Amino acid sequence: MRDQSPLPSEQHAYPGRAELSDRQLHSRRERTFLVFAGLFLGSLTMLNILGITRFLVLGSLGHDASGAWGFRLGTPGEWTFALAVGVLPYPITFLCTDFISELWGRRRANEVVLVGFFLNLWVILVLWLGSAMPGFGELDPQTGRPPLPVWDESKQAYIENGWTFFQVKSLAFGAVAASMIAYLAAQLIDVHVFHFWKHVTNGKHLWLRNNGSTLVSQLVDTVAVITITHFYAHALPVDSAAPIWGQLGVFIATGYVFKMLAALLDTGPFYVGAWALRRYLRLPPP
Repeated sequence: MRDQSPLPSEQHAYPGRAELSDRQLHSRRERTFLVFAGLFLGSLTMLNILGITRFLVLGSLGHDASGAWGFRLGTPGEWTFALAVGVLPYPITFLCTDFISELWGRRRANEVVLVGFFLNLWVILVLWLGSAMPGFGELDPQTGRPPLPVWDESKQAYIENGWTFFQVKSLAFGAVAASMIAYLAAQLIDVHVFHFWKHVTNGKHLWLRNNGSTLVSQLVDTVAVITITHFYAHALPVDSAAPIWGQLGVFIATGYVFKMLAALLDTGPFYVGAWALRRYLRLPPP
């Protein structure tokens, strides 16, 4: 199967659309590629910075104060279904790589994935420099962090001397360490499975390669992120007195179901987007 990377210089004729010059064609294709690559990398950066700074409680299953068993929306309980805030922009990254894979080919999709991996390293470097260089206030010699913020009545504000930064850095380091491993494996699997199904179906059944690649890769990603975040960063809100694997299973199931629903919902936009972009970029039908 021919890899469309770089895109062929010729343009496919669409009735009612004027032919473009080579310069116009190249500019249009590269500009569109930059939009997808920028959205992918921007979402990835936001994911790593927000990461596990907050967990959103979707609901819980178990007994309430009166002893009644049931599901309660937005309330923690015996079995709490929670989602890290950093997961919210994550499904868009898979949609972007699917578009790039479909229109520009496997090589350019893998290149964007690898750039995202090095972007993770850049985030870590900036966070490390921010903590290593001197700032205002004294750091606790035991923890290496500023003291807890103190309320200043005269200014009606907290005086923190960088406490928020060190808290974000600590959580981001844990999130990035987990996501770097999971991200690289999941995104490369996403691109590989996408092109595997494209080859098997001879370019047909766009829904199959879009959903199949995303569902498989996001399962790998979710399992890796949850287990690494817990055992390495110790950042999950778990009950140490309860069996840990059951709680991790709930986190994995919650994260995966969210990503699975997002993947299924993006099938329509992916179909319409791929059809419209092929016409806009003057690419031949699949």
